[in-house]
Amino acid sequence: MKIAVMGTGGVGGYFGGQLAAAGLDVHFIARGAHLAALRAHGLQILSPGGDQLVRPVQAGDDPSEIGPVDVVLFATKLWDVESAGDLCGPLLGPDTAVISLLNGIDSEERLIPILGLGHVVGGVAYISAGIAEPGVIQHFAISPAIAFGELDGRRSARLDAFDEAARAAGLDARYSDEIERLIWDKFVFLAAMAGVTALSRQALGPIRQDPDLRWLLGAAIDEVLAVARAKGVACGVERGQLMQMVDGMAPGAKASMLMDLEKGNRLEVAWLSGAVARLGDSLGVPTPVHRTIFAALKPFAAGRG
Repeated sequence: MKIAVMGTGGVGGYFGGQLAAAGLDVHFIARGAHLAALRAHGLQILSPGGDQLVRPVQAGDDPSEIGPVDVVLFATKLWDVESAGDLCGPLLGPDTAVISLLNGIDSEERLIPILGLGHVVGGVAYISAGIAEPGVIQHFAISPAIAFGELDGRRSARLDAFDEAARAAGLDARYSDEIERLIWDKFVFLAAMAGVTALSRQALGPIRQDPDLRWLLGAAIDEVLAVARAKGVACGVERGQLMQMVDGMAPGAKASMLMDLEKGNRLEVAWLSGAVARLGDSLGVPTPVHRTIFAALKPFAAGRG
């Protein structure tokens, strides 16, 4: 199986790296200092579950040098969806599956006009990871898993093949016929956690210990659930369950958006709390918490340049 990883950050670097370490034909698309380090030193994964060094690495910045693949793991930041989607053309064969592993709820919708409905596959990455330095992926405490499924819920030979390959590589792979629900289930928690950790500049430990911040996190979860219900999505999670999950996480856990804020990088807030607020407006659902988060973080959304 031939796989391309579009975006070799925390998500693409970790999952693509594990597949490559297991011997699959994986090609990484990266740029700048990260690409130079991958070529010179390989891909290093630092993880509580065991470190990994993949060397040599098939890495480049030109998809035309890779050619058609069976699967594209699409793992860019949300602001790069259209530009990275345009780059995927040379990677597409007649039955190529482009599995979107992005944080928001609309990346599949944004990719379809660029790649075509038949190529776009829904996906969810469950992981806390980022680029520690060029060529190095740091995975934190959350047990990594990947879920994927055809947007119409059908079974397909191409995803059966990828599921088999991913499991054989040791990944926690989950082939789902309810991928839209899983995307929303993650979004409920992620939009709330990312927004509140970034707004307060606090990890989960201080947030869950402070009554006011704990209330804010719960209210942010409630707003996303209300928007999902108004949109007709039957989420498989609820507030109490998610707050229990928060209580069980490492006290130093942070959303990647807070990490980006601390580094002065661009923020995905427009597609997280901003998306909750926009959907709330269109569906008649009040979202004062997410509207406040979006407004407060908007001045930092472009990063420090």
